[in-house]
Amino acid sequence: MTITCLFSLILMATVYIVAGITHFRIPKFFLSITPKWVPAPEVVNKIVGAGEILLGVFLFFPATRTYAAIGIIVLLIAVFPANVYHFQKALKKQKMVWVTALRLPVQLLLIYWAYSFV
Repeated sequence: MTITCLFSLILMATVYIVAGITHFRIPKFFLSITPKWVPAPEVVNKIVGAGEILLGVFLFFPATRTYAAIGIIVLLIAVFPANVYHFQKALKKQKMVWVTALRLPVQLLLIYWAYSFV
């Protein structure tokens, strides 16, 4: 593995581990962007947070790296509706519209990044 690839892997793992921890430290934020149709949003928030932490940790191990990358891709697709919902809320309030709009195509880049480890 090249140094660039190793750096990318460490960065990706760190991003998901930190994001997962944030689900537990600042649940109000994530609950505020959870679509109303999601059942048991508090439980879903904890599951997503734990999933991000586990997937980030699993990226470090060659034996689980591919599965973790695929899991991250699935997770990014699963949480996409929350990002759309967040954008719609921002549009309605006219606050942070460009940030939430930018986040939507960034999901594709994150999927591609994860795919690079499949």
